Amino acid sequence: MAITQQIQSIVTTAIQELFPAVPEPGSFQINQTKPEFEGDYTVVLFGLTKPLKQSPEALGKTLGDHLVANSGGFFTAYNVIKGFLNLTVSDQYWISLLQEHFNNDEFGRAAANGQKVMVEYSSPNTNKPLHLGHLRNNFLGWSIAEILKASGYEVIKSCIVNDRGIHICKSMIAWQIFANGATPDSAHQKGDHFVGEYYVKFNDAFKAEVQGLMANGVSKEIAEKEAPILKAAQQMLVDWEAGDPETINLWKRMNKWVYEGFDTTYKKIGSDFDITYYESDTYLLGKKTVQEGLAKGVFFQKEDGSVWIDLTADGLDEKLVQRRDGTSVYMTQDIGLAQQKYEQFGIDKSIYVVGDEQNYHFKVLKLIAEKLGLPTAEGIFHLSYGMVELPTGKMKSREGTVVDADDLVAEMISISEQHTKELGKVQDFNEHELVELYNTIGLGALKFYLLRVDPKKKMIFNPEESIDIHGYTGPFIQYTYARIKSILRKGEQADGIRETDLLDGSCKDSPLLPLERALLVSLEQFPVVIEQAAEEHNPSAVANYVYHLAKSFNSFYTEHSVSRAESDCKKQLRLRISVMTANVIESGMKLLGIRVPEKM
Repeated sequence: MAITQQIQSIVTTAIQELFPAVPEPGSFQINQTKPEFEGDYTVVLFGLTKPLKQSPEALGKTLGDHLVANSGGFFTAYNVIKGFLNLTVSDQYWISLLQEHFNNDEFGRAAANGQKVMVEYSSPNTNKPLHLGHLRNNFLGWSIAEILKASGYEVIKSCIVNDRGIHICKSMIAWQIFANGATPDSAHQKGDHFVGEYYVKFNDAFKAEVQGLMANGVSKEIAEKEAPILKAAQQMLVDWEAGDPETINLWKRMNKWVYEGFDTTYKKIGSDFDITYYESDTYLLGKKTVQEGLAKGVFFQKEDGSVWIDLTADGLDEKLVQRRDGTSVYMTQDIGLAQQKYEQFGIDKSIYVVGDEQNYHFKVLKLIAEKLGLPTAEGIFHLSYGMVELPTGKMKSREGTVVDADDLVAEMISISEQHTKELGKVQDFNEHELVELYNTIGLGALKFYLLRVDPKKKMIFNPEESIDIHGYTGPFIQYTYARIKSILRKGEQADGIRETDLLDGSCKDSPLLPLERALLVSLEQFPVVIEQAAEEHNPSAVANYVYHLAKSFNSFYTEHSVSRAESDCKKQLRLRISVMTANVIESGMKLLGIRVPEKM
């Protein structure tokens, strides 16, 4: 049980004992005591003063005296500042926590809760490579999946690949026109980059054709509809849907190039999936559900044969669920796939990691599922996130102005190499170790920078800032971890950690110093932080926590030596604090998909 829950229980019991005649004594909050005041945790009294008919100061004194006298030594002191009762928890509690968990790699992880959740992320299109926005998506999805696992959920990681539609045909038709039979191998390019270039070529050719038609007096609106290259792409889509063998073979060939490119990127960034769905397999799903919805009166049919749902009573509008020619729309496909996921895995919750431009879509999806009475409805959750922009502004795929994921990863590793060499501490590394180190720091910087921001917020990515070893960055935390491991190696070379009982003998008379206590208070919060991050679907809670833990350790180590501690008891205490801090940093960073180096 978290210490805040223990304090809540102890204080509630104390209030009931002190004021038995008050049936509803009111509610109160437990917060960590602010650094400028003495104490570990603070009881906020304002919600209690009126029902208990006490002034804040009087209530604080009455409650504080009772808690110190009757908590079995759990609280050792208190002070009252206006309506805040600041309580000091006994050294014994913190040291017991340390002795029990300092070398527990599983500290913070919850037991299995019997709940099953699917996290869907990445969702790339097969007409272009992954870009910076995909990186935030992948890092968020992968991290929240790991955080949910640590919170006791059984997690299935999934990806839906958008491998069909007019945008795919645009790359295909451009390849036919411009490639002269070139392949990724002949062009010495990754397959996704190669295909993405033809998507850009299509857009350039389309613009040129529109300009040519307009120069001959055709209006822009008509020119954009009549451009020959667009007509060719539209016909290719018709041919694909009709199963034309030549079109299907080209589609399979170009998609294979892209998948090979994606797999290389996923391996590089540490992203993986338990199951991958393809839109070419799912785009017909949901048609049966439309017929069932019509029979139930959930949907209605217009004169042209198209099927709709009226959501005006829910504050939205009418939404198309099937075109007049009987083909599915994205909403219908998503309903069908949601049912398929449930039938396959029996999931309790389905989390979709998709940018905030799709907020409306997922609101409608959940509403339709509810109205249809689908078992998947309650568990649908849209993990909406803001777009990533550069200092220069937004990115556009069709104009070739996106920040390519592979290029960005390579740039981060290059910056990592440059900064590491400038620090001049690489003489003990061999060539292989250096390559690993540059990768670890570069990718760590990228992931931490993209995950440290609340998903709901838009953000601007700055590569140089992300790798600053003295800032709010991944490399700062990695450096702290490496520093702790160095301390522990030196400690092991001396006499190491022994079976010393820190609550027995002479150690009992060695009280915790403020910075030792601050670290232990912070370490105790790790399980609560994981739980909070899981409930809020917010990896930034873990990122923020690990950063502040690293800062606390650096403050502690600046003031207090480990190897030359003032007593053997203090040395053993600080070695264990160091071990536990390193373990929690490593565990926290692992939840973000970030490796930490043993030396740096």
